[in-house]
Amino acid sequence: MSGPLSGLSIVELGGLGPSAFATMLMADLGADVIRIDRARAAHGGVEAAAEPRFDLLNRGKRSLALDLKRSEAVEIVLSLVERADAVTEPFRPGVAERLGLGPDICLARNPKLVYARMTGWGQEGPLSATAGHDINYIALTGALHGIGRADGPPQIPVNYLGDFGGGATYLVIGLLAALREAASTGTGQVVDAAIVDGVSHLLSSTLAMYAGGMWQDRRGVNVLDGGAPFYSVYECADGGCVAVGAGEAKFYAELLRRLGLDDDPRHQLDESRWPDLRRRMAAVFATRTRGEWAAEFEQTDCCVTPVLGLVEAADHPHIRFRRSLGVRDGVLQAGTAPRFSGSAPGVPTPPPLPGQHSRDILAALGLDADRLVETGVVTASPVPQDPKEKQR
Repeated sequence: MSGPLSGLSIVELGGLGPSAFATMLMADLGADVIRIDRARAAHGGVEAAAEPRFDLLNRGKRSLALDLKRSEAVEIVLSLVERADAVTEPFRPGVAERLGLGPDICLARNPKLVYARMTGWGQEGPLSATAGHDINYIALTGALHGIGRADGPPQIPVNYLGDFGGGATYLVIGLLAALREAASTGTGQVVDAAIVDGVSHLLSSTLAMYAGGMWQDRRGVNVLDGGAPFYSVYECADGGCVAVGAGEAKFYAELLRRLGLDDDPRHQLDESRWPDLRRRMAAVFATRTRGEWAAEFEQTDCCVTPVLGLVEAADHPHIRFRRSLGVRDGVLQAGTAPRFSGSAPGVPTPPPLPGQHSRDILAALGLDADRLVETGVVTASPVPQDPKEKQR
């Protein structure tokens, strides 16, 4: 892979969700990521229930499948650690230590190593040893409380906010910051990336507004949470929806003009007027289809856009032009992000089968791949055949 992280070597102790997304992002930008998969995943079972080619969080990586209950397999990982810049692990506190792959052992083998740990609750604290998921982490931080309508329960923002916003993003930030320091000092360290910490950090703007009296600690009554009629979602005549984000005064004035509403724009922040304004805006949007409204507001500064589904989004002219979404290797997926002027990343390789690169990786370590496969320490999957080759 080319890209700004080309030459960076990462060993990923395989897991789901935020840890895998973080290493995918780094692989997208050129890092060489070796994912340590469970040996049995290469043979089937729950871990392999979905087709590997659909597991986009593994794209751009190489896969080595090992039975980590075997000491020889653990030693193979440590051999990779000696050559790596970073290690990522997604387990509950103490699991990596029990495997013999905790930070103390790894840093003893490679003092310059950055060892990044991804959890929901963090390595320490009253809940650190308990199970949890995205919804639990964002609930406890106060983030979930603020999402949804005032007259209903909190609404779940899929797992974008916790797993990927507060989790994976901060794991990447922590990794890159620690790698920079290791490059200058020669000393590595442990990065404790907890979703509750990251989500709390993402709330900084909301906390600032709360401190300044510009945010109520109630759901659906604030400018940015759907409480304001000029920052909301409206249903159209065909059942489709449009998103309205006309927060600035000049954008709001233009929105009123195009909707045919004669309200004084100077009253935009008068909350007593919001219920009636919302009712009238909803009535206007219900008179035309989503497509008609999209055409009406296209190329304007009213900040009105259609609410699109995934397939629709990939076909939108702007998303298509930016290559933000598109079909590659027969799968709808995102392009790489962000963009760089001088070190553009290459096209990520498809997600590998668990163990697809086992033999190549072992050969680079000078190990006998045949013996390790025969004894069950390693699983090696065949390289998937190109669909075009199958047709010949």
